[in-house]
Amino acid sequence: MASANIETVGQTGDLVKSIIAGLLVILSVIAFYFLSDKGGIAQWASLLGGLILAVVVFFTSIHGKQLVAFGKDATREVKKVVWPTRKEATQMTLYVFAFVVIMATFLWFTDKTLEWLIYDLILGWKK
Repeated sequence: MASANIETVGQTGDLVKSIIAGLLVILSVIAFYFLSDKGGIAQWASLLGGLILAVVVFFTSIHGKQLVAFGKDATREVKKVVWPTRKEATQMTLYVFAFVVIMATFLWFTDKTLEWLIYDLILGWKK
């Protein structure tokens, strides 16, 4: 069942939430550096607390909810994928390696033929 794609016009409240989330990230990084004389625990607590608060604020906005919906849709689609068996994956890998060897041989042969044609026959530069 396909989900309906409905676009909504952003509201100023969601824009404000996104801006607040961005400011919280910036302020938590600034607090981390300003609290360097207070010790590592205060630094990391301010950084992690600010980042967690920013994530919570972001996920309450329309953009955060759309991100969650996208993640759910992606998970649902990955579950629909029919993955190859081990035998099929091994066969396809061997086909790719064989093709690479054949192409490398062809390109080497073409290079040597052109080298012989240009340098030996046309220009006469014997080695």
